[in-house]
Amino acid sequence: MDIKIVGKQIKQLYPNNELKSFIKTFQRSKKELIEWKPLQKKSNGFIDVIDFFSGCGGMSLGFSAIGKSKIFNLIGAVDINQKALDSYETNFKCKTLNKDIKELCNADGVKLIREEFNLAEIKIRPLVIIGCAPCQGFSAHRKKNWDKDDERNTLIGAFTDTAIKLNPDFIVMENVPEILGKKYWEHYDEARRILEDNDYNVKQTIYNSASFGVPQARYRAIIIASKMDFEFPLPILEKKQFKTVRDAISDLPKVAAGEVAHNDKFHKSAKHKASTIETISQIPKDGGKRPSGIGPKCLDKVNGFSDVYGRLYWDKPSVTLTQYSRNPASGRFTHPEQNRGLTIREAARIQSFPDSYEFQGSLDDCFKQIGESVPPLLSMAVATQILRAFANVSESDDYRIESITNPVKSSFVSQLISGAISL
Repeated sequence: MDIKIVGKQIKQLYPNNELKSFIKTFQRSKKELIEWKPLQKKSNGFIDVIDFFSGCGGMSLGFSAIGKSKIFNLIGAVDINQKALDSYETNFKCKTLNKDIKELCNADGVKLIREEFNLAEIKIRPLVIIGCAPCQGFSAHRKKNWDKDDERNTLIGAFTDTAIKLNPDFIVMENVPEILGKKYWEHYDEARRILEDNDYNVKQTIYNSASFGVPQARYRAIIIASKMDFEFPLPILEKKQFKTVRDAISDLPKVAAGEVAHNDKFHKSAKHKASTIETISQIPKDGGKRPSGIGPKCLDKVNGFSDVYGRLYWDKPSVTLTQYSRNPASGRFTHPEQNRGLTIREAARIQSFPDSYEFQGSLDDCFKQIGESVPPLLSMAVATQILRAFANVSESDDYRIESITNPVKSSFVSQLISGAISL
């Protein structure tokens, strides 16, 4: 399908004055995300999307909701976590492949992808490839074996090799900021050079997800590659406008630890031990941290656990959620005033999932899927700019986000995570 035809189709769905402004287009998309419901049948948009390292589908959701699934057509997802793929299938009704990317970057693997997702050998439709490789190898939270390399870092290279063989119009990668830091730059730079050698224009930057309305201080590197002209999305909120934990979850009914709300099966937290609840009950409400001498004695003997059992602040964005956010002993993951950890529903809202999204699996499965997801609002911002690129519209030079061209200093990344500076 000719790109000009795609541009015309997009313009038929959007008023011209709306499409020419990223903020106006994004605000429309945001409303569509709120109203989004799990698909009853496979989407039928005219731009195909394949999601590698898909998890439960946070990145895909940002694309799916735009234009009410009439623009981006989810044709397949790849992940090694079958429970996450179960959630993906439930919400998007498309094919999934339970495979390791390292098994797919050769000729046989690419052939399998084409067969499973019904892709022609010669591309006849616009294609976007998403790839959010596991970030644990890069993360600053990885305390142990910090001086050793991690084989997960090579997943970005395997993904890049696979993506190029499929000849997409856009390749999108999301990861932790450390991927653009000095320690891991060589892993990223190798992938970047491969893309550029195949005629892709590659840009990379770091965002605070809160700047797009996610009620969470979640810093992420976004990397986009394309043979078309494109720009990064523009942050739409300043720090004083960020959405807060109160905005996200204050309307939810009170539930005790381990109980389920009568009208929402996902409004349930872990069933804590009596000793855990006793510890939590002594944490000051609304952002309080564990006083010395409260809780396990071992915590007073080691530095670096100041957030353990800490409560979220009502009137600030949440800290970054992880797969361990079900557990108050793993960080500042305790409700601002109730004596329990977060519920699945609360974590999902803090990640910007609409209440209609269906998660499959146990409580642990759901928290893992949510904690490892790309916030749909961040994904939607990226998808909005890709939409506008296909329609051949862009911002004026005064409003463009510059690409990062050199490794980010480790001190800068650390300050981002600590909140000493913000983007």
